[in-house]
Amino acid sequence: MCMECRLRSIYKALSWRCIATLTTFSIAYMFTHSIRVSLEIAVCECVAKIVLYYVHERIWSRVRWGYRLGT
Repeated sequence: MCMECRLRSIYKALSWRCIATLTTFSIAYMFTHSIRVSLEIAVCECVAKIVLYYVHERIWSRVRWGYRLGT
């Protein structure tokens, strides 16, 4: 079985977060035409999604549905 190393997973997560934040910045800029406002929106979105993802993961870690015992 081929497993991904943790460092690779971290780099993938960071690269995805950069792409997602740049996308948010670009969309915000199309609507606001302001680099400052677009940056503020992108930073808020990035921080909010990291926090929400952590909370989401912690909640799911308590859900036992979908686990198999003894495999």
